[in-house]
Amino acid sequence: MGAKRHIVAGILSAAILSLTGCATVPEVIKGTTATPQQNLAAVQSAPQLYVGQEARFGGSVVNMSNEKNRTRLEIAAVPLDSVARPILGERSTGRLVAYINGFVDPVDLRGQLVTVVGPITGAERGKIGETDYTFVVMNANSYKRWRLQQQVVMPPGPTGPWGWGGPGWGGPGWGPGFYGGGGWYSPAPAQVQTVVTE
Repeated sequence: MGAKRHIVAGILSAAILSLTGCATVPEVIKGTTATPQQNLAAVQSAPQLYVGQEARFGGSVVNMSNEKNRTRLEIAAVPLDSVARPILGERSTGRLVAYINGFVDPVDLRGQLVTVVGPITGAERGKIGETDYTFVVMNANSYKRWRLQQQVVMPPGPTGPWGWGGPGWGGPGWGPGFYGGGGWYSPAPAQVQTVVTE
């Protein structure tokens, strides 16, 4: 029984390491500074104070247009996670405009999740619907498009007062809804979650 406990613990540790050990910001959106500005609300309050500072923002591309030699993205920004992915389900922190050098086909980015990195260049007046709005503006030196993927999340396994694989695991009394070590668990169905991925 002790061997089983160590095997399960080893498998769990390996799974956790595989999920977190390599979690870094993708090279294309790392930028050139260690801590790009990510507080859009602060920049919106005084854009001119941040001109020239590198920033990294992300969210959903709600509008885009192709201009001569550049593409304009209007992004509804949301907070980013530790690897600079937009966090699903978070409220928008504001709108920004990111200009990308060259042509980008609207089919590739409109309605998609992106993260952009580059210097803040100021602000521009515009509208959201009929409402006047001041957009933070940046030049996107690089950007990353994210994809949405569905994954199956299994319910927690049996646990008890001794944790995973405690005394009696697999022994007498083992059965659905009962953990041999004296603990109970609910064999809930697996859930399907949508996650942001590369």
